[in-house]
Amino acid sequence: MNDVPAAQRFYAETLGLKVSEANGMLTLHLAGHRDILVYPKTDHAPATYTVLNFPVDDIDGAVEALTQRGVRLERFENTSMDEKGVARGRSVGRGPDIAWFKDPAGNILSVLQES
Repeated sequence: MNDVPAAQRFYAETLGLKVSEANGMLTLHLAGHRDILVYPKTDHAPATYTVLNFPVDDIDGAVEALTQRGVRLERFENTSMDEKGVARGRSVGRGPDIAWFKDPAGNILSVLQES
């Protein structure tokens, strides 16, 4: 991450997570008492893989809520996705339904629904 205020706005306001800040670092307080530390790095380069998955009960509802909040879903070549931007893994028996998006630093995140 290279912009703490932008990351805090995104995770708290856009995604609706509980976020705290201390010493220039953020803590994302996830369900189940799981905390994730997010810290700045001056020469940050976004990961080329998914760094954080958010399990959801309703992928279609989650995707709709994200897009209404201005989040743009990612589309990847060689990944079969529907018109909403969801890869429907459950329908072909290969993993969860999943949709990817990026945080302000360009890191890849996802919402996914297990079968």
